[in-house]
Amino acid sequence: MRTILFLILLLPYCLSGQSTAINGRVVDADDRQPLIGVAVTVVGNTSGTVTDLDGFFRLEGIPEGRRVRLKLSYTGYADQILRATAGDSLGTIMLSTDHAELDEVVVVGYARRQHRQLDAAYSSAPIFHDFEGGRPERYNGITENGFVAVSDRAVSTLSTDVDRASYANVRRFIQEGGLPPAEAVRSEEMINYFTYDDPAPVGDAPLALSTEVGPCPWNPDNRIFRVGLRARDIEREDLPPANLVFLLDVSGSMQGPDRLPLLKKSMLLLTEQLRPQDRVAIVVYAGAAGVVLPSTPGDRGSIIREALMQLEAGGSTAGGTGIELAYAIARENFVVGGNNRVILATDGDFNVGPSSQDDLLKLIERKRASGVYLTVLGFGRGNYQEGTIQELADRGNGNHAYIDGELEARKILIEEFGGTLVTVAKDVKVQLEFNPAAVTSYRLIGYENRLLETEDFEDDKKDAGEMGAGHRVTVLYEFVPATTDTVTLGELRVRYKSPDGGASKLVTQAAGHRARREPSTDLAWATAVAEFAMLLRDSEYVGEGNYPDCIARAEAAIGSDEQGYRRQMIDLMRRASSLAR
Repeated sequence: MRTILFLILLLPYCLSGQSTAINGRVVDADDRQPLIGVAVTVVGNTSGTVTDLDGFFRLEGIPEGRRVRLKLSYTGYADQILRATAGDSLGTIMLSTDHAELDEVVVVGYARRQHRQLDAAYSSAPIFHDFEGGRPERYNGITENGFVAVSDRAVSTLSTDVDRASYANVRRFIQEGGLPPAEAVRSEEMINYFTYDDPAPVGDAPLALSTEVGPCPWNPDNRIFRVGLRARDIEREDLPPANLVFLLDVSGSMQGPDRLPLLKKSMLLLTEQLRPQDRVAIVVYAGAAGVVLPSTPGDRGSIIREALMQLEAGGSTAGGTGIELAYAIARENFVVGGNNRVILATDGDFNVGPSSQDDLLKLIERKRASGVYLTVLGFGRGNYQEGTIQELADRGNGNHAYIDGELEARKILIEEFGGTLVTVAKDVKVQLEFNPAAVTSYRLIGYENRLLETEDFEDDKKDAGEMGAGHRVTVLYEFVPATTDTVTLGELRVRYKSPDGGASKLVTQAAGHRARREPSTDLAWATAVAEFAMLLRDSEYVGEGNYPDCIARAEAAIGSDEQGYRRQMIDLMRRASSLAR
């Protein structure tokens, strides 16, 4: 039906013979800087284009002499409607910020920062990073967790987080010669990018717990408590049948080598992992959504690859419509006991349909009740909407990653295939009750947007994080010890559900004793990553932390590092140290 409607709308253009173009340039009304990726569409049909890196656009295919109305749309700016005739050169068009719509902070420049205080530990108000004059990237605001007196609140409760997107995004900034904005640095995602040698679950248990206490490198008077969770590994041949729907953003904002071309390469890598019992469908969305490939067996690789290679970017972004269609296809092909999942690949720049973050989150929350999980893969730079992408994954019983290159795609979609796409435990919650005889105060490092109320721990209706096959999760607390005696720090509790839901299960164990004189390699590495994140954030809690000491400790804790990921981080630390001078 959509195809028929599209052809009807185009028919007058096709019958009129010769066509020509309308061109122009779009800039910010305040600073006259070019706006990248502005959607320029013809009102009344799906014809459209986007502005390039210098703000220029060229709208092809308009019948000669035809009068049209053009709509210019850009998130954070007021829409503008212009009348034009085919062949017109519109010159410079200025868009004004829509102040009524957005509560924003703009961080100007590649490595300059602007700090602000928030009343709450976590705020969903968008934070924007202006990427050298282009449309700003968006991040949800974070204020780091502070110290809490055990006498005031002895219990800390959080949802697990297996996302690693922040590390790849931070790497992209540093490799391109600048420091990331503070809001892009999520400590827990940096720490959990790396694999730790925690013990595997025993028997049929989906999770195993481990703990360790060690010295705090940036504050010698304090200690670090590490919680390690490890999910059960599943061999690839033993993975449940997969019913996957690729939901791919092919809008104009996905033009550029780090967007749709990289997206296609990533999906081709994922396609190589499919088995005959797996199925994949492909849905694309731009001005409208449509099915490129119906649900197809995984061993029909040539058909799947051909469908992917034909994709091109263009038009505005009707993300909500695509989500509706993708979930409908996933439900039509639902596999009981299988891995039913929508894989959304996008820069997060939704500007048609339910484009506000709240509307999209409500849509995803409704869809998660279907039993279909969500994985979100982020792409692009300059207009990357990390805030929207992360929340979509969180609300959709899923995870998200940022793909900054083919090596990261290979890590996420091949090396960590099971962890990325196969859930073994859902609604995983961690609760730590500190012993006031052992701990005076504590600070949870990261997880600011994963905090839960104490009563949420036993509330099975409260959504929490998912863990995939082989996933590891590390949680770090910095604490002020109340004694040097060997006293148990408290009690660690973990709740989780099976992937199919039902009542949660509870696991408890004692939470550590006196700090080891020398931390394990894993604890030393985790604290080095945490310190690196604090240095990047210019954290008030970094204490005596500094780049030279942090780099030296990381080098001593590099371990076997077969894939070279730890060595890569040390290189990033050195570059960041030079940039911070």
